[in-house]
Amino acid sequence: MQNSEGGTSLYLETEREIKHSLKDTEMAQQTFLDKEKLICSICLDLQKDPVTIPCGHSYCLECIQNFWGEEQKALSCPQCRQSFTSRPVLVRNTILAELVEDARKAELQPSSSERSPTGPEHVDCDFCEGKKLKAAMSCLTCLASYCEQHLQPHFRVAGLKKHKLVKATLKLQENICPHHDEVIKIFCRTDQKCICSLCSMDEHKGHDMVSAAAERAERQTKLGLDRQKVQERILKLEEDLEELQQTVETINLSAEKSIKESQNVFKGLIRLLEQKCSEVEQKVKSYQMEEVRKVEELQEKMQQEITKLRKTEAELDQLSSTEDHLHFLNNYSSLSDLSVCTDLASFQQAQHCFDDALKAVSEATEKLEETLRDQTTKILETVDVFLPEEDFRSREDFMKYYHQITLDPNTAHKELLLSENRKVKLMKQPQSYSDHPDRFTGCVQVLSR
Repeated sequence: MQNSEGGTSLYLETEREIKHSLKDTEMAQQTFLDKEKLICSICLDLQKDPVTIPCGHSYCLECIQNFWGEEQKALSCPQCRQSFTSRPVLVRNTILAELVEDARKAELQPSSSERSPTGPEHVDCDFCEGKKLKAAMSCLTCLASYCEQHLQPHFRVAGLKKHKLVKATLKLQENICPHHDEVIKIFCRTDQKCICSLCSMDEHKGHDMVSAAAERAERQTKLGLDRQKVQERILKLEEDLEELQQTVETINLSAEKSIKESQNVFKGLIRLLEQKCSEVEQKVKSYQMEEVRKVEELQEKMQQEITKLRKTEAELDQLSSTEDHLHFLNNYSSLSDLSVCTDLASFQQAQHCFDDALKAVSEATEKLEETLRDQTTKILETVDVFLPEEDFRSREDFMKYYHQITLDPNTAHKELLLSENRKVKLMKQPQSYSDHPDRFTGCVQVLSR
């Protein structure tokens, strides 16, 4: 039943192709008939710039002008001989001009039998003599190709109607046995090859054999199942691909969010540091201004004291040179009182205060750097998905990353031998694994489940 349906489908497809080719021929003939109506009766060629005269006939503009000449005598139509008392006004026939243009384009397009004579799908008709036309169909029974004309007997003769027609092909010789020149119609399942009837009685005698059509029908069913599996696999991969794309978008959004929030945290930390730096600066400057004010006050007092002492010095010099003993004794006691009011110890402590502030800032900086260094290391470790760059020198170095796995036999390359899906060994001979879409074919690898 399945072969009958396939034959019916092939016949309908063949009939459609032949009808299409015949339609091209009819169109070409119709174009030829139309072309006869578009020819100028003066130059006997397709009209150029067609114009219509009062009697209704059309000619090339240049042809009718040359036919009438430049004389103003009575003129007539070259076909119906109708005469005109005055020189007619020549009006361009737009519709006729378009038809002429279509006819010119049709002349430039080759027919279905002449199209692509050197193309890769061009097949010559085996029955044409002289110039061979392009074959429309090939007969698998006759093992010959036919053009549209020579193909007609296959639709009229009862015996030829049973022949199997296909689209014209250059591969007809593939259907001939190279050893016996017989048509190949049998499939040997034992040797998995197509053979002819003589091969089945010779080197393939006793083998499991079926007709090529039966094997095709069986494999066609399997092909449908394989195609369904491929489609399901494609659908699954497309779903996985879409999920991976969503994962990428999620990763990108999470990374951008993490970066943005981290930047905000560090910017806040920078602002805090700047604020504390400003507070320390203001505090130090305030203390500086207070201490400077005190020093300036002390300087003024010392300057006043120097002025007073210079005055006392002059009075002492004057007292020393006096000869009046009573005057000397009465004034000496008041001039000899030289008390000092300057105290520099408190200003020396200001320098120590600045040194202590600088030391405190340095200690705070060291603690902050240490904290940031430790916390940054922890942060980086949380997003580091790669193994640390270590120098593996011993088994212990590798065993730190040991994990029990189960190998997937559907992915194993055919040169790998699996043992209990736990161990794998490289083999010289390919293993007899069944075909699977997940199996490695280029790289000698195997995946874990």
